[in-house]
Amino acid sequence: MSVQQKKNGNGKCPVMHGGVTKAGESNTARLWPNSINLDILHQHDTKTNPLPGYNYKKEVKKLNFKALKKDLLKLMTDSQQWWPADLGTYSGLMVRLTWHQVGTYREFDGRPNVGSHRFSPQDSWPDNTNLDKARRLLWPIKKKYGNRLSWSDLMVLAGTMAYEHAGFKTFGFSFGREDLWEPEKDVYWGSETVPLAVNRYSDPQDRSSLESPLAASHFQLVYVNPQGVEGNPDPLKTAMDVRETFGRMGMNDVETAALTIGGHSIGRAHGNGDPANLGPEPAGADIHEQGFGWNQENGTGANQITSGLEGAWTTNPDKWDHQYLDLLLNYEWESKKSPAGAWQWEPINLEEEKKPVDLGDPTKKARLMFTDADMAMAMDPEYRKISERFYKDPKFFEDSFARAWFKLTHRTMGGNKNYIGPWAPKEDLLWQGNVPSSKKKFNVDKVKKMISATKLSIRDLITTAWDSARTYRRTDKRGGANGARIRLAPMKDWEANEPKRLSKVLTILENISRKTGASVADTIILAGNVGLEKAIKKAGFKVKVSFNPGRGDSTQEQTEIKSFKWLEPLHDGFRNYVKDDYSVMPEELILERASLMGLTAKEMTCLVGGMRVLGTNHESANDKGVLTNNVGALTNDFFVNLVDMKYIWKPTGKNSYDIIDRKSNKVKFTASRADLVFGSNSILRSYAEVYAQDDNKEKFIKDFVNIWVKLMNADRPELKKLN
Repeated sequence: MSVQQKKNGNGKCPVMHGGVTKAGESNTARLWPNSINLDILHQHDTKTNPLPGYNYKKEVKKLNFKALKKDLLKLMTDSQQWWPADLGTYSGLMVRLTWHQVGTYREFDGRPNVGSHRFSPQDSWPDNTNLDKARRLLWPIKKKYGNRLSWSDLMVLAGTMAYEHAGFKTFGFSFGREDLWEPEKDVYWGSETVPLAVNRYSDPQDRSSLESPLAASHFQLVYVNPQGVEGNPDPLKTAMDVRETFGRMGMNDVETAALTIGGHSIGRAHGNGDPANLGPEPAGADIHEQGFGWNQENGTGANQITSGLEGAWTTNPDKWDHQYLDLLLNYEWESKKSPAGAWQWEPINLEEEKKPVDLGDPTKKARLMFTDADMAMAMDPEYRKISERFYKDPKFFEDSFARAWFKLTHRTMGGNKNYIGPWAPKEDLLWQGNVPSSKKKFNVDKVKKMISATKLSIRDLITTAWDSARTYRRTDKRGGANGARIRLAPMKDWEANEPKRLSKVLTILENISRKTGASVADTIILAGNVGLEKAIKKAGFKVKVSFNPGRGDSTQEQTEIKSFKWLEPLHDGFRNYVKDDYSVMPEELILERASLMGLTAKEMTCLVGGMRVLGTNHESANDKGVLTNNVGALTNDFFVNLVDMKYIWKPTGKNSYDIIDRKSNKVKFTASRADLVFGSNSILRSYAEVYAQDDNKEKFIKDFVNIWVKLMNADRPELKKLN
């Protein structure tokens, strides 16, 4: 399937491209390859979880943190015969394990979850060669601490403890990453089928043309090709890939340089042999290999094959020091081939005493090498300036790396309100998006009465609350209504938020906030609830919408514009909105939005039906999908009219349909693909039929209210789970 944006070809396609089944996936896919795949909304079902009902965030607080740290530090030098430690330490291996699971994060969609590293396809990427051994080395610790220590936390903590073992003081660590029990189904890794395939850039000379939401330069790489662009050494070209890839991870040039330099200040690469001798990856290995991959005879220690590059980055790869920068800036380097045939850089006329010890024979010296990305830190003008500053100011370098490493390893955890454990730093960091809590008490009923007394319509009230909350992403716990950032840049100017209407509504709600002491964030959500209760009353029912106060208001200074721009809704099928003409169909786009919001297919169906009759369409959609004559009342009319066979449906454009009365032959309603999919897809239709039944009118309202409350509170981990 094409993943390019049809309108301008810049590749900014806003989805993971998993919504349409691929041929070969199932019988359904083979027979009807364009059928939408709802699996992404049902992933991580409770049936896959061997610990149903287990509260990890509560239980992890009972860990013996001191004992865990002691055990991990001991592990670093507990060399195993089946996989010997390099020169007696696993520090470099554990850093790489952590790097390669957290480094796949991308700001575009907050994916993937760090725990997915245990499963295929990630566990079998060529870039993750031999990290299966690192996970097995950690097994005794996981076994000992059991359910109170997730694999996800352990795999991130391992690299952090490795740095401490090597002598580096880290910035801190938080627990709280819950485990997955199956691979994520909604992560788009690229359209390629061959590792290291090229053509990810619509314009090879412009690395920013890398197809969104991808970040890695090649299929099944975590970052960039260590040998150079398309395997050809050229540090200046590689610098462009590094800058783009790390930028899509949310890192600036200083953070990128710090991570590159700090990441390679300990550890070594392995390529002392013939890569052809490597066995298949874990997913392709025989059953008796028991999940191990890349096996080879005599393939441990000095004869390992991992990246194919061979050598250490520094003289003492088991110790933290600043030698990397000395080597980078004070030596000439030349491009050479490793024993495995990979391109790498080696220093010219390196003194014998600065060469690392040979893994096979401690009485001998071995080669020292850099990757093409390492050389980019010296040859790219901007990275060179940063590297020289690091060299002259070691404290600045160590602080920069400590903070960048913490950011890298905690990006998917959201703000510090989600942090757990004694090592979590207290400092507020801009990228966390923290929101100051509001401790002011106010009269909720008074605020609701003041909102009701305004001339704001049901649509105004509901859409403002919705637009404020819909940015929340379960993937990295960013966005949401808390903070009321919808009134700040860049959110207030997003096309999806209808800036003119939004400004009018916010002026009124902010005035109520000032008069009552309620935060603007709480006032916005209360406004949505007021609108919803009015709509329920208009439908002839009385159902109360629950409210939990306590949201705070962020300032512009607390809002990192560059980071928050990635939360912009480029599509929102719940309001029938699509910003541009994408190659991916609207019915796929709504799956992406629902997936990021953590909705099931049933919840998505209910929510769309309600939003349509409430008249909350984006202004660009007009009345598409508003299948009711009683707009503003929370009725089940959308479903009743959608499944009623007295109508026929005729296309009038790419994303436009007329719903025509068979008897009068007159157009009764109009609709989009994001509407009609609930009648055409057999699973979604089954849900639509439930809500269309005469005996489920009240059920529909109650279900809608429950989903609404869930979404309004999605970014508030301090509240008990509502659904």
